[in-house]
Amino acid sequence: MPSAFSIAAGLTLIVFLAGWLAGEASLVDCVRYWGDGFWVLLEFGMQMCLMLVAGYLLASSPLVGRLLNLLTSQFQTPRNAMAGLALLSMSLSWINWALGIVGGAVLARLFARKVPQLDLRLIVAVAYLGLGCTWHAGLSASAPLLVATPGHFLEDEIGLIPTHLTIFHPFNLLLTVVVLISLTFLVWQLARWTPLSPSQAHDQRARLAGDPSPKVAVAGSGRRLSLASILDRGYWINGLLGACGLAWVVTTWLDNQLQVTFNSINFLLLFLGITLHPSPDSVSRSAKEAVSFVHGIILQFPFYAGMFGIMKGTGLSAVLGKAFVSIASARTLPLLVYWYSGFVNYFVPSGGSKWAIEAPYLVAAAENLGVPIHQVVLAYAWGDMATNLLHPFWALPLITATGLEFREILGYGIVIFCFYVSLVSLAIWFFL
Repeated sequence: MPSAFSIAAGLTLIVFLAGWLAGEASLVDCVRYWGDGFWVLLEFGMQMCLMLVAGYLLASSPLVGRLLNLLTSQFQTPRNAMAGLALLSMSLSWINWALGIVGGAVLARLFARKVPQLDLRLIVAVAYLGLGCTWHAGLSASAPLLVATPGHFLEDEIGLIPTHLTIFHPFNLLLTVVVLISLTFLVWQLARWTPLSPSQAHDQRARLAGDPSPKVAVAGSGRRLSLASILDRGYWINGLLGACGLAWVVTTWLDNQLQVTFNSINFLLLFLGITLHPSPDSVSRSAKEAVSFVHGIILQFPFYAGMFGIMKGTGLSAVLGKAFVSIASARTLPLLVYWYSGFVNYFVPSGGSKWAIEAPYLVAAAENLGVPIHQVVLAYAWGDMATNLLHPFWALPLITATGLEFREILGYGIVIFCFYVSLVSLAIWFFL
């Protein structure tokens, strides 16, 4: 696979040509629409960066680390350990995708050390389940949260779609539970079929030497007492800030004014992460580590916004919408969107920015066929994450923490992917 930026640049050129040829606009017009749309996702990009940093803060806090260690100690046998890892991975990612990335890496190492007879390749594949099976159905789901947040780029066309029609819709919640149970049973069976020989277990332990897990500063370590150390190394600032932030969440909820949007989720995660860290210095160190993962968002989102500008300005979105209408019906559109979203995700592995590329013509097709927009959003979200199981982009922290290459876990990923896509396709066809 080329780099994510190379793909973004190549797609930009393709959209330029499509806008010129199919949209019947001049190249000068395409350039103008591209530049005009370049910053449409600026606010959304910052929201995604904050979500990753806030999730990382939460996952790297000492309390969460101790909690994960305690949870892994509850599963003693190899098969039970695999089932436990599947549940934890998918549950963490449902809460927050960044928490799933970092927590999954920590869990993979913990389980590999505590149950050495398990195949490390299977452990990493299972720790990656959350990013491939539950995150875009959960509390940090990009597309559902975006269309619920005031001021989003399609608000004039579709208005605001509240989360009770997407994240908290009975179909979404029930399908999430079915996926959790089904995939947990699947990996429980896989653990029985893939035992390790003693030599393989020895090689696996050697791979896990060292500990590249997230580091957090320890309060009061190695500095003389001073005003700076009191401010940087003490907990009182974190405690006061965290109390203020969490108090706002509680009072807003009690006033019935709390809405589930990008901003409210980020606010809660950020102040929860600050509260759980021992000092401002610890928060700063973890945030610095988290920022190393956001470069793709910062660099690529403006280019995806530029593509949105071309498609909307040239009328290309209407052309593509008509193409969907010509091959779909009101009944088949959600399933078609599910498969199509998964296919495009393999080349644009970013659920939020990819929505900016696909949404204009998917919304147009839904309106022409009379399909409720929230069904399109749900189908898009489930399809968007499916092919993550076959793509190394979001698995980098996991494979770095365990010393594997992505090709080593791909076989397990393919098996899980085939089962998972079949299950969700049936659910969308019969119940959405």
